[in-house]
Formats: sequence, C-alpha cells, structure tokens
Amino acid sequence: MNGISFVPESASTTASRVDNLFLFELAIAAIFVIGIFGTIIYFTIRYARRSENEIPPVQPKHTTLEVTWTLGPFCLMLIMFFWGARLYVDAKKPLDHGLEINIVGKQWMWKIQHPDGIREINELHVPVGEPVKLILTSEDVIHDFAMPAFRLKQDVLPGCYVTQWFTATRPGKYDILCSQYCGTDHSKMVGQIIALQPSDYAAWRAGIVPTDAPAAAGQKLFVTYGCSGCHGQRAPSLAGLYNSQQLMQDGSVITADESYLRKSIVDPSAQIVAGYPPMMPAYKGTLSEEQLFQLISYIKSLETVRNTAAPGALPDPLPAPSTQPAPGGQPKEIHNFPPAERPYPVNPSSFRN
Repeated sequence: MNGISFVPESASTTASRVDNLFLFELAIAAIFVIGIFGTIIYFTIRYARRSENEIPPVQPKHTTLEVTWTLGPFCLMLIMFFWGARLYVDAKKPLDHGLEINIVGKQWMWKIQHPDGIREINELHVPVGEPVKLILTSEDVIHDFAMPAFRLKQDVLPGCYVTQWFTATRPGKYDILCSQYCGTDHSKMVGQIIALQPSDYAAWRAGIVPTDAPAAAGQKLFVTYGCSGCHGQRAPSLAGLYNSQQLMQDGSVITADESYLRKSIVDPSAQIVAGYPPMMPAYKGTLSEEQLFQLISYIKSLETVRNTAAPGALPDPLPAPSTQPAPGGQPKEIHNFPPAERPYPVNPSSFRN
C-alpha cells in the first residue's frame, strides 16, 4: 500500500525553496497555536475563581511584554514577506538563455508549440536541467497554468502575454492543472509535463514530424497579409525591433517585447511610433492567437538581422524544419492531438501507447 503524500513531488529548482518557506511558516504557525492555546489552558486553571467573593488584584502595566508580543510577530511577518518576495522575483526574473515554448489556453485544453514547430495538446515535453521559458496567452477566458510539482502557477489572460520560467530537476511525469475556474469542463483542463533526460529528449524530438517552425510560419503570414510591402518603407523596419526601445508619438518610450508586438498587430493605432502615420490596419479578430505567436516569433528572429537590404525586402527565408524519419522507423505523430487540431494527416498505426 502506498503511503499518503501530503505534498506533491518536488521536481524543479524552485520547488525546494518554496517548500522551505512553507515549512518555516508552518512551524511559526504551530508555535503560535501551541503557545496561545497552551497559555489559555494554563490561565484557565491557574486563575480560576475560587469563590464568588474573590476579587483578583489589579495587575500593573507590563510595557516590555506588550512591546515583545507586538514587535515579535511583526518581525516574523517581515521575514516571511521578504523571503516570499525574493522567491517571486527569482521565479519571474527572465534568463538570458533557455528553451522558449508558446502555450495557448483554450476551453478546455492547453495548445503547445515548440520553437522547431513540434505541437502538443495537454502534454509538454522538456529536458531536465535546461531553463524553459513559457509564453502564455488565452483564446477565451482567464485560465491558470499550474504546475504543482514545480510549485509554480501563472494566470493566463486573454489579450496579453505572460511568461513563466522553470527548470526541471528530475525526469518524470508531472501534472498540469487549470487552477482558475474557466467554465463547465474546467476540471478536465489537465495535462502533463514530461521531463526527460537530455538524451531522451533529443530522441523524442527526433521521432516527431514537426510542422513549420513558428518563425517560418510567421514569415509566410508576413508575406500573405502584405506586411512586407510597408515595413521598411512607409512603416518602421522590423529588423532588430524585438526588445528595443521605441519612441512613441506621445513622447513615451516603450520596450518592444511580446506584449507590445501583439498589441501593435491587433490594435496598431493604440501605440504609434514617432515619425510614422497611423496607417496600419488592425488585425483584431483576423488572426488567431497561434498566428499571432507565429508572427511575433518571426519578428523576434530578426533581432540580429542587420537592416542592410533594400527597403521592404525580407531576409533570407528561414530553414524549414527537418522531416526526416527517426532512425529505425517512420516518424511518430504526437498522439494527443484531437482530430480538429491535427496539422497533418494521421496514421493511427504510428501512435505511441
């Protein structure tokens, strides 16, 4: 018979630090509960009235005791506050490297796309020991991407991008939950993070037939929607735009991060770059969240491209993802795509058990 687990598994660099804070807070709470109730019981017995005519003596003011029971809990609260704040800042602090994965929450599934075009539904394969950056958004309502074994959760909001970092420390399968009530089948919006050793992760990737990488798919959308006819000529060049500082017409300066790029696509008149007329059409309702991710991935891929081409010219096409079969057999499909979400024909015999 398996023992009862009072806490989830610990499988990330953040988990043990969160557990240490939780145990500290639990110990402080236990000390106060035992101390307060023990004192109540002791006073009840020690100072019980012995007769109806007994009048207790007036106790003198005890300033030292009052200062102690006021400052003591206050100092403990400050320790817990700054300890928790440090954990939060470290969990949210962006890293200079890592695997970047796009996730779209949708009633009631998690749609996941890797940088090389591999797609998953309700499963997220990651390598152990490598930092992973999740860029999340929602297609409909507020969701919450919770990873109990990693002691992390992130509200996923429609209309904007949020990020979450983690590094898995142990191979295994760990639950993904939506911890924000999002509708009728909220309880079914679950999945798994599958952490693999680097060699196993490489073998898994080699056995998957990817679709277009997000940046390559974004480049096609960039041409299809005529963006290349303006940017670099009548509109700002996109080469090196990502994470740069942009001067707006109102005099403000904005960092061109993922959220800025998304807003500039769906509602370009909201933030107009200085020196350019507000002529870009709005694509709100025209592009899906996945297509927005792809366009932004393409723009981010131009981060190091020098703007030496002719105005409006596109950089060289990005290399297409490899579709070579895995050694020893046919390429494997990702087994958990619902029929409506599969980007390519399915061979049922290729499903993994």
